[in-house]
Amino acid sequence: MQTEQNLEGTLVSKAIETSVGLAFDNVEEIDVDIQTDILKLLQGQVDGVGVQGQGLEMQGVRIQELQLQTDTVSVNPLNAVFGKVEFDQPVNANARVVLTEDDLNRAMTTDWVRNFLKKGLALNLNGEDVTFKPQLIRIHLPEPNKIKVVGKILLEQGGATRPLTFQSIFCPRTETSPIILESFVCAENEGVTLDFVTAFIQKIKELTQAPHLEIDGTAFRVKKMEVEKGTMTLIVQVHLRKIPSSNKVESCN
Repeated sequence: MQTEQNLEGTLVSKAIETSVGLAFDNVEEIDVDIQTDILKLLQGQVDGVGVQGQGLEMQGVRIQELQLQTDTVSVNPLNAVFGKVEFDQPVNANARVVLTEDDLNRAMTTDWVRNFLKKGLALNLNGEDVTFKPQLIRIHLPEPNKIKVVGKILLEQGGATRPLTFQSIFCPRTETSPIILESFVCAENEGVTLDFVTAFIQKIKELTQAPHLEIDGTAFRVKKMEVEKGTMTLIVQVHLRKIPSSNKVESCN
């Protein structure tokens, strides 16, 4: 990201910085860098937009640290010159997102996550649908390259419902390998079959391989997860149709 900008880039950067800041409910620190010159700007083209931020919060989801860099951006030139930036075409970007353990667990209690989870996740188990609805989920990052998930879910199968308390350990996905389930342990007298575990792993694979989250017109795909004790860093591909606002968060089907 550039450390020095020309005058027109600085003016537009400050305008976008304000717009991006308004997209979040809380911002501790944010800096926007526009890579352009006045001739390109008048033609409606920006070489790239860089964003760095800390302590960003939207709809109760907090991000410890954000670094984002777009590719070429097509904008309305007249609006851009006067500081109102609107994308003429969708924009692709790469982002580095750092979340603490507290950030992750706080996100699990937000309305948009609860709305997603309360719909239930259906598994196909030997031709029969099994739905599990999370009741309580806690995420722990106890050591490098380990994700510990402790939770209680309700299993619905064949008209019957039963609780299941579990503890699982995952290895995070990398650019060359998917998320790997290392262990899955149930509470005493609450066991599941091997077929269930296999179907569960397949569901996790489906959820992590496709863009499955959208926030106000912004789609995300996680390419890589880096886990250290207490923190998770996501390397993310981002597809923006507009600068997000803080008033709408939804999940993709």
